[in-house]
Amino acid sequence: MTLPLGPLENTVMEILWKRGDCNVHDVIDSLDRPLAYTTVMTTLDRLFKKSLLDRRKDERAFIYSPRLSRKEWEEKRAGNLLAGFLAGPKQSGEVLISCLVEAVGQHDEALLDELEKKIKLKRKELDRRRKP
Repeated sequence: MTLPLGPLENTVMEILWKRGDCNVHDVIDSLDRPLAYTTVMTTLDRLFKKSLLDRRKDERAFIYSPRLSRKEWEEKRAGNLLAGFLAGPKQSGEVLISCLVEAVGQHDEALLDELEKKIKLKRKELDRRRKP
């Protein structure tokens, strides 16, 4: 299960995905607003404890790096969200599908076509598995 991230945690993750390995000062230098060293240090430590960052000691400071790429993080978050809906009552799954189709349709027609293609491919895959 992925834990939700607060606004500052999201910002810090964006910095790390963009820059790669960073210490607290590197993150502070990349922020668009001034924050206390201890605030950034605590945020990095929380992200480490949520298993989103790796860290290694470099002299007296920790160097942090993302454990997952942004794409891997987004896939994990989306998967957990979907699993939560699908684990609930049948109506939850129906609401999820309805909202997904509506949101995709409003956002991008080409993406809706891509969704349709993926559904057809998944149906073929499932049919092949069922046949002995």
